[in-house]
Amino acid sequence: MASKRALITGISGQDGSYLAELLLSKGYEVNGTIRRSSSFNTSRIDHLFDKIKRHYSDLTDSSSLNRLIEKIQPNEIYNLGAQSHVKISFDVPEYTAETDAVGTLRILDAIRETGIRTKFYQASTSEMFGGMPGTAPQNENTPFHPRSPYGAAKLYAHWITVNYRESYGLFACSGILFNHESPRRGENFVTRKITKSAARFVNNLQDKLLLGNLDAKRDWGYAPDYVEAMWLMLQANKPDDYVISTGETHTVREFCEKAFTEAGVKLGWKGKGIEEKGYDTKTNKIVVEVNPGYFRPAEVEYLLGDPSKAGKMLGWEPKIRFAELVKIMVAADIDELKK
Repeated sequence: MASKRALITGISGQDGSYLAELLLSKGYEVNGTIRRSSSFNTSRIDHLFDKIKRHYSDLTDSSSLNRLIEKIQPNEIYNLGAQSHVKISFDVPEYTAETDAVGTLRILDAIRETGIRTKFYQASTSEMFGGMPGTAPQNENTPFHPRSPYGAAKLYAHWITVNYRESYGLFACSGILFNHESPRRGENFVTRKITKSAARFVNNLQDKLLLGNLDAKRDWGYAPDYVEAMWLMLQANKPDDYVISTGETHTVREFCEKAFTEAGVKLGWKGKGIEEKGYDTKTNKIVVEVNPGYFRPAEVEYLLGDPSKAGKMLGWEPKIRFAELVKIMVAADIDELKK
């Protein structure tokens, strides 16, 4: 029996690399798209070099996507490619829309035009909810209210996936994933910024960590757990949309405290608002400061997911919880510095 063929857009990202590993372990032929760049950006998948097939393509280029899908004839397509940084989406809103919103449409239309029989996964996001008061915990029926160009672009992608499923009978699913982290998270994301700073601080390589909103609450999970949910969605009997989360929420401040504790530093806090500072209770040295430059124009204060549908319909549940997630990330960053 021939192995299944999968196509992953954004295979060099955090989720793409973990998903590639999962699919390879299940005997898939794994194909992935990479954007052409003058610098190497494939460190997360370099260890898979001889096991996957890499293709140059871009979500802003319809012709390359059409040719690729027609050539590979994948059984499953996972659309993970995106401009995925919320704060940066305010700086490059048009590019974010072209990639995250219209890019999804291009893939769906390529599937429709080529007529190939494939299952499609769309990476939706909790940022579509916007964390409006009175809407938590958020589930598949919670009204959307995105508060960033990223959230708005992803909302278009989410609804166009639903539309193509209903209009053309495509097996198309959306995974509404809440924040999911790992040692492979990009260093410009707040979680990795915190764990890397904690590791550098205890090795006397960094003095201070500058952050934005310390009170923002997020439902943080472990990326390898979440890519398993993506796969499970495409193994179901019928396509549907699912919230994937842990069902618990923590502030950025709590994440800092846990990360520095794992690195051997107990944090205390002084001041309020933009004057709040985190300090090493042993030395009284200021470790964390608030920088208003990291505030979003429209803040999402509170995200908490309800993953009960995924548990009931897919048999999925998170294996790694908040405390262990932070421990894994800090340990990896400390180990990286030793190397």
